[in-house]
Amino acid sequence: MGPLDGVTIIELAGLGALPFGTLKLADMGADVIRVHPTSEVPADRPASRTSEFDRGRRSIAIDLKSPAGVETLLRLIERADAFVEAFRPGVCERLGIGPDVALARNPKLVYGRLTGWGQEGPLAHAAGHSLNYEALTGAIGSIGVAGQPPVPLLQVLGDFGGGGLHLAFGVVCALFEAQRSGQGQVIDSAMIDGVMSLYQVFYGMTRSGMHTGPVGTNMFDGGSPFYNVYETADGRYVTAAPIEPKFFALLLEKLGLDPATLPAQYDESRWPELHAAMAAAFLTRTRDEWVELLEGTDACFAPVLSFGEAAEHPHNVARGAFVDMPEGPPQLAPVPRLSRTPGTIGATYAYPGVDTEAVLTEFGFEADEISELRAAGVVAR
Repeated sequence: MGPLDGVTIIELAGLGALPFGTLKLADMGADVIRVHPTSEVPADRPASRTSEFDRGRRSIAIDLKSPAGVETLLRLIERADAFVEAFRPGVCERLGIGPDVALARNPKLVYGRLTGWGQEGPLAHAAGHSLNYEALTGAIGSIGVAGQPPVPLLQVLGDFGGGGLHLAFGVVCALFEAQRSGQGQVIDSAMIDGVMSLYQVFYGMTRSGMHTGPVGTNMFDGGSPFYNVYETADGRYVTAAPIEPKFFALLLEKLGLDPATLPAQYDESRWPELHAAMAAAFLTRTRDEWVELLEGTDACFAPVLSFGEAAEHPHNVARGAFVDMPEGPPQLAPVPRLSRTPGTIGATYAYPGVDTEAVLTEFGFEADEISELRAAGVVAR
């Protein structure tokens, strides 16, 4: 039983950031019930599903465009600990399930709102995606190759780190406070805020003058030769990050370079010269030969792997990073790892709406009520 066992969370099913956040809450034991539109219930319903992104949660289907559907959801909210949604500002209010209504029905409710730009501000109602939030915060403007355009970062910073994880953190904080105060509250979790939070140290470094040059000239963005990516003899890549002088000295020794013939580690004016010497040395062996020589030492070294290679790396295997499943491929284990109440991988719903009747029954709906709602198309048939 995970640390959030006994916590019930209602999620208005969305894409990307929100389900990532509730995935993390579900991995830690929360009973997350996803509310899908009735239109998403498939005609051809599979027996099982193995999606890692949807794991550990149940699904019901409700037509929130009908007054009866709204009332059904509010009855669920009355008995939930948290409710989370990712609509644009004002949408839930227009549906009749905004914070004022929800908290009136359940004063202890934690009401989580996840958006890209936030609940207010000039851009609050504009469409956007992860790349846009990463751009406006300076995130992608600080990453890339000198003289080249910024690099899209998948969806890691905006959607998942800035969005889903920050929402999950906010939910846990608010739940903890509600246990003491008996009062709920609203969480305004904006992906743009979350990205800036992740970059907090670099905003400070910029103000202090430690990170002010163009991309590719600063210590941590490829400017320093001792925090960089190097090509190897077989056209693959490795990383070297020995920031501390003693670790840097060890790396030079392993590379076969004499420190007496090289510029000082922190002489920024001669970083290009030092980088060239290290790059030439790394080109003398293949990636795996460097792994044999450097991995596990204090040279602060690691090879650049693909996702497939990462799943098979001995360190990740030894730590049980991936868990074998009865159906489908292995899945990532829940993290972080708690000693007494660790997270677990829960079952994945077979299709949207599959758990409708079971959930409504648990929440006190009578059988004839459920039948009437089904017949009217308010909930999944």
